[in-house]
Amino acid sequence: MTKFKDLGLKEEVLRGITDQGFEEAFEIQEAVIPVLLSGRDVVGQAHTGSGKTAAFALSMLNDITPKQGIQGLIMAPTRELAMQISTEIKKMGKHTGIRIATVYGGQGMGVQLDALHRGVEIIVATPGRLIDHLKRGSIELGDVTHIVLDEADTMLDMGFVDDIQFILDLSPEDRVMSLFSATMPTAILRLGEDYLHNPKQFLLDADDLSGEGIDQSFLVIKDRDKFKYLLDFIKPLKGQSIVFCSTKYRTRDVAKYLHQEKYNAVAIEGDMSQSRREQSMAKFRNGKADILVATDVASRGIDVPRVELVVNYDVPNQEMAYFHRIGRTARAGTEGRAITFVSYSSVGDWNIIKRQIKVPLRDLNQEMNIEISIPDPLKRQSSPRRYGGGGSRSNYSRGGSRGGGYGRGGGYGRGGGYGRNSRDDRGSKRRDSGGDGKNSYGGRSRW
Repeated sequence: MTKFKDLGLKEEVLRGITDQGFEEAFEIQEAVIPVLLSGRDVVGQAHTGSGKTAAFALSMLNDITPKQGIQGLIMAPTRELAMQISTEIKKMGKHTGIRIATVYGGQGMGVQLDALHRGVEIIVATPGRLIDHLKRGSIELGDVTHIVLDEADTMLDMGFVDDIQFILDLSPEDRVMSLFSATMPTAILRLGEDYLHNPKQFLLDADDLSGEGIDQSFLVIKDRDKFKYLLDFIKPLKGQSIVFCSTKYRTRDVAKYLHQEKYNAVAIEGDMSQSRREQSMAKFRNGKADILVATDVASRGIDVPRVELVVNYDVPNQEMAYFHRIGRTARAGTEGRAITFVSYSSVGDWNIIKRQIKVPLRDLNQEMNIEISIPDPLKRQSSPRRYGGGGSRSNYSRGGSRGGGYGRGGGYGRGGGYGRNSRDDRGSKRRDSGGDGKNSYGGRSRW
């Protein structure tokens, strides 16, 4: 592998990398950094955990001059991801004298204004709150030379495309721009065509979205039995674990049950205040909590190297959410495990996700000799899902896709769309994968 010192980075930037214990660049860093340093735009298809943050941050830190105003802008879809990016850049750039401010909805405007008044060179922002600052004149983009759109597909899903276009139209034409996305839908490609100049494309193979390197398994059980099996899996762990739930109510219940069993657990869900979310996240990152229970609101904003196990307590309501969830383990080349609990009413949805997984899956029902008896009312075909990813028919028969099968005939599971409409940090409606729809994990049935 190529060493960072061979990529053309300044000494003060290299010192920050060395302080973090890194010497060799990941594949995407090796490919992207020299291109950005040459002044050419980049489009990168990169999954979570691939090292893309360092790929765009190191080249930005290398080119920016301290005390010369805002020169770098990074846009991210969620406040958690924005805070994570800022934390990483501060670590890498601690010898450069470059200052970073994070602006996002949910935090008091006064805190952000104070940081901006002290002077910063890099802004990491969610689009809604950034526009608030632009309109009041507390942020100006006239001197920006580097722009990054991170997790562009998620910003598209959350309805931020118009906001992004508004922001980019206010930025200088002469800039280096990079766009990173786990998937490349047409709207993202069109955005790249409109705003990037002759970009170099790095489109990783689709297999890289499969969670390769993570020991992935699943267990089909009754919904009421999930907590019992959760305790069985986390009891022998020495590292940290994350439990992903489909709704805020489920998140609260699981966290409460874990506390009753004397586990040191914290929770994050969409209705918590920003200060409580930050306190929970800090406690988990600092190792003062062993278990994080979260909705998908946190699935792209967690970078904790000690995460040994991810448990999908509920099957996620879209395929990409599965890969972003399990990507919280096996960070930076470490080993990790991911277990998905599949309630009887969610088997059809799990079938759709399974078709996207390119690595072998372990069938824990077979390994643990746990029999499955799905009630007749649940033996139905699953309806087309709101976020796509396969057709409406998904068989779970013997001899089907990986991991064996259960029952005969059509797939089983709930249909239709999931979640609810909530509001982003400016108040506009968007889809929220952490919604509290009645059917988001089997209608809270005993199955």
